[in-house]
Amino acid sequence: MPPLIIEAALNGATPKSRNPNVPVSPAELASEALAAMEAGAAIVHTHIERMDMTGDAAVDRYMAAYAPVLAARPDAILWGTVATGPDVEARFGHYRGLARAGVRMGAFDPGSVNLGTHGPDGLPGASVLYATTYRDIAWLADLHEQERLGPAIAIYEPGWLRTTLAYEQAGRLPAGTFVKLYFGGRYNFLDGKRSNVTFGLPPTEKALDAYLEMLEGSSLPWAVAAIGDCVVETGLAKLAIERGGHVRVGLEDFGGERRPSNLELIAEVFALAKQADRPIATPEQAATLLGLPR
Repeated sequence: MPPLIIEAALNGATPKSRNPNVPVSPAELASEALAAMEAGAAIVHTHIERMDMTGDAAVDRYMAAYAPVLAARPDAILWGTVATGPDVEARFGHYRGLARAGVRMGAFDPGSVNLGTHGPDGLPGASVLYATTYRDIAWLADLHEQERLGPAIAIYEPGWLRTTLAYEQAGRLPAGTFVKLYFGGRYNFLDGKRSNVTFGLPPTEKALDAYLEMLEGSSLPWAVAAIGDCVVETGLAKLAIERGGHVRVGLEDFGGERRPSNLELIAEVFALAKQADRPIATPEQAATLLGLPR
């Protein structure tokens, strides 16, 4: 099997009030990113404090954390998240500046999904529609191709994978594509509470089998992620390691009663890989496996 790519999602929307181990400031993120790579992470994903920060301001804030990492580890594979805004340019346009500053991947979200919390009546409460239209998806494909960014593709719902596969079959996916299969866990990742209000398929073996059936005949590298759960406790990490997939882990995704650190979560995946006698990919090996440009 190929070496295991571990992607570490360090913070996301998880606040320090939920887990004091979450890195937030640029200095914290730079230190944590370097430590995560030393612990075995080949790819590091982070957010900045404000998702409404767009354009050059967002680039500057990301690079406050990323520049020290790239100076120490020129092989680092880093990527930030989307912004909020009225159109696709506002939401994703900062990837141009990040690419030109040395960032090698960018978000490529091939679909739309309702994200909400659990109301007192058990029904969905506060919610947001995360929408990426087919026109927006085509725009994203062009952006990643032009800036030589590897698409970090989140699969929130099965339809998102079908769209991704349509792009692959048409030869329109930019080089460096990495598919992350997102499974909605037992805890709502927006507020951290136990909840049945979530998205997508549950973090089970049968759900993974369904996605792998869809991926038959595809050459795309894939990873599992338990959003609002623990990718190790659910068994998804072990299944992915055994089946030739990869693993995303980190405090952005984690849901549960304990308060681990990012390094503890990476170590748990590392231990599973060691038990399975599967080597861990370095950033350089991951770049080769994904076919990342530049």
